Amino acid sequence: MNTLGIDFGTSNSACGVLVHGRPQLIEIESGKSTMPTSVFFDFDTRRTLFGTAANHALIDGAEGRFMRALKSVLGTSLMRERRKIINETLDFIDIIARFLAQMKSAAERACQTEFTHALSGRPVHFHSGNAAKDAQALTDLRECYLRAGFTDVAFLFEPEAAALANGATDGALGLIVDIGGGTSDFTLFRGAQILASHGVRIGGTNFDKSLSLNHVMPLLGAGGMLRNAFGDGVLPAPVGLWQDLATWEKIPFLYAAKTRRDVAAMARQAVDSSPFQRLQDVLEMETGHDIAFAVERGKIAANDSEGTIDLGVIEPQLSIPVSQEDLNLTLRDLTSDIRTAAQDTCTLGKVDVADVEQIVFVGGSSLLGGITQSMSDLFPKAIQKRSDPFTGVVDGLAIASAKAF
Repeated sequence: MNTLGIDFGTSNSACGVLVHGRPQLIEIESGKSTMPTSVFFDFDTRRTLFGTAANHALIDGAEGRFMRALKSVLGTSLMRERRKIINETLDFIDIIARFLAQMKSAAERACQTEFTHALSGRPVHFHSGNAAKDAQALTDLRECYLRAGFTDVAFLFEPEAAALANGATDGALGLIVDIGGGTSDFTLFRGAQILASHGVRIGGTNFDKSLSLNHVMPLLGAGGMLRNAFGDGVLPAPVGLWQDLATWEKIPFLYAAKTRRDVAAMARQAVDSSPFQRLQDVLEMETGHDIAFAVERGKIAANDSEGTIDLGVIEPQLSIPVSQEDLNLTLRDLTSDIRTAAQDTCTLGKVDVADVEQIVFVGGSSLLGGITQSMSDLFPKAIQKRSDPFTGVVDGLAIASAKAF
């Protein structure tokens, strides 16, 4: 029985195995041990592209359908909605299964062996506010692995995997702070003992969404006023469309004829039509994901000092400056919720925050300065450690894979 440890992430994914007692990451793209969790259905070549190739196809303007943040769909009604794509009728379980099968095949080629079983990371909660959707998400993910060709799959909480790989041996009281693309997860540990795990559905894609809604979507009509079609006065435009346009996994569903007709009607009724005309162009040219990538790049740049959300894909020279202060202010409420979840983890583990001796940061979104500062304020005596943000979880999964079954 060969078991592959897989970190199927919202933004990036990786896999690994245990070799001579040490975790070994597997090269699943040329020269890389991680790959973007992206899929592109190329309408011209009728091929399905994964990872970096999928991102490049989008950036290069290939005709097709791009999908990212697939993990965020788990547990929702979208998972089993069947849609026709390149002469096939697929649901999201099929799409995620194909992504996982791509990882499986790449790992098998690299290791020259067949992997029959998978040990998958999972957030503590896929849907922290809905127990039914939370349970359904795990059922969905299990089915994805089975459709991908694995005989069986076991699951391990992602922050517990990170604890296994990042210092759960020195006896100190520590907290894993794993801020990923879709969730924030925490594990309190002392040595090899797990004291408590907790999580909330807040991650990098939520940060992107908040930035987009506050800084980008007003340029596309969000908050705009529409003349009343049946009388005097004006009404605010309905917010749902912009919410979806700022949500990675929902963008592909906006390129429908009905949405375009609705926006055209808004443009005719708008007090100021220019933002709605920009929105029409976005839907016509299908550049929603280009905007999302621009927001993500602006977020990363602003986290260092000063950033810019470059919207040249919409209109030449169109851009939005975003300072570090702007970023922290926009993400203040989300950061506060993450801080509360970290504090709740200590409550579950029956320890005082003042007793936590070390914080181990994992996940790409843990690099945000606002997160680091929030944890410093909450745990003033704790030493902060930082593992590789993209491989901290998969290292632990690789270690645990040897005994998973």
